[in-house]
Amino acid sequence: MIRKVSKHIVQNEPLLFELSSPGKCGYQLPALDVPPVDPAKTLGAENVRPEIEDFPEVSEFEVLRHFTRLSTWNYAIDLGLYPLGSCTMKYNPRVNEVVARTEGLAWAHPYAPEVLSQGCMEVIAALEQALAEITGMDAVTLQPAAGAHGEFTGVLMIRALLEQRGNPRKKVLVPDSAHGTNPATARMVGYAVENIKSNERGMIDIDVLKRAVTEDVAALMITNPNTVGVFEENIREICGILHEKGALVYMDGANMNALVGISRPGDFGADVMHLNLHKTFSTPHGGGGPGSGAVAVAKALTPFLPSPRLKRNGDFWTWNYDLPDSIGRVRAYYGNFGVLVRALAYIMAHGANGLRQATLDALLNANYLRALLEPNYQIAYDAPSMHECVFSDDRQAKKGVRTGDIAKRLIDYGFHPYTVSFPLIVRGALMIEPTETESKRELDLFADAMASIAREVENDPELVLKAPHSTRTSRVDEVKAARNPIVRWQPRS
Repeated sequence: MIRKVSKHIVQNEPLLFELSSPGKCGYQLPALDVPPVDPAKTLGAENVRPEIEDFPEVSEFEVLRHFTRLSTWNYAIDLGLYPLGSCTMKYNPRVNEVVARTEGLAWAHPYAPEVLSQGCMEVIAALEQALAEITGMDAVTLQPAAGAHGEFTGVLMIRALLEQRGNPRKKVLVPDSAHGTNPATARMVGYAVENIKSNERGMIDIDVLKRAVTEDVAALMITNPNTVGVFEENIREICGILHEKGALVYMDGANMNALVGISRPGDFGADVMHLNLHKTFSTPHGGGGPGSGAVAVAKALTPFLPSPRLKRNGDFWTWNYDLPDSIGRVRAYYGNFGVLVRALAYIMAHGANGLRQATLDALLNANYLRALLEPNYQIAYDAPSMHECVFSDDRQAKKGVRTGDIAKRLIDYGFHPYTVSFPLIVRGALMIEPTETESKRELDLFADAMASIAREVENDPELVLKAPHSTRTSRVDEVKAARNPIVRWQPRS
């Protein structure tokens, strides 16, 4: 029984091109009170764009209704749970949006002189200090634009430190349970990549790691908790193995939602890490951005942080470019400022106790869902779950139903699908992260839907294999769409 949604009237909506008819206009302007000019003569013909062929001509009200109707087709965090384990998709308090829209902050300009930017620089300084405390690191840069950009920045600093020591080394170790961007980052910085296999509990195999750490290894890039939602219990020993060989430890902090207020990566030996402020610290995630990949470092890497760095002269903030060991700029401007404002507002509103409670709630929600789902789905690893739980489709595969089919059927129950077929080390993975913001009622509804789908697989697998049934478009040919995308509208001939 589908409890969350029922069929309702959502209007069909044509394209704006199809609504168009010649002569319609969405605005009225008074007649010009100056002589008209020829733009081609004033600006130069090469700088004037011709009229766009077949550009839609519609009224203001048609535009308003068009986009309002389209919005009713969307799933949003305001409607319900996003169980996407690979990306912390949680409700973000609206007060942070209000703060980010404060006039003096919302209209800050990157070219404004320092004397007019003291408030913005104070925000940056306060956030850097807060993140250093949360991570247990010595310094933080907010310059990188997103998570993978933060990884790139961190590995560049590792290389710079090792070069200063006389040998940049040749390779970076990346566990199979790490985030997929890690090996790409290492390659971009010029390192070879060696994969480290996980053990039967979804953790790094210590014996395998010991054999892999040679004098050629520059660093280990580890995600903790890793992509199967398991905390690396031997993290101190792991860091010690790398440090003993003169290598460094890079920690992917994308899963920091499981650690804030409880455990600090600097305390268990990480040398550098990035934080996805748009995941853990309250910027709405998705749609391609904006993001922020803050990077925190231990003392040895501090001289190599990107330039410039904030510097306090009495009561005045200034930018310090006199950093001879810096890797230089990694971005034209210092960070996505709106994201930084939201993150600081989130941290200050919660305080230390509130941040810790949010983490505990995220852990509780994930383990509550795990307990509800385990009777129907195979847990990937028999190890404690952190902020997310990962299942496989092994039981359903016996009936010919795979994780993608279950995800499609979940849409009919009113939920956005979980992360499908990731991490790759789990065959037929179902990765689920409820975050701390979901209520027991929403979690119960989700678990009820998943249990119902499991029963459908047993009794009528075709129902699941042909899902979704309630959407405008049912199954699409995803391979054809990827190989031959049609991204431009053409009028019917």
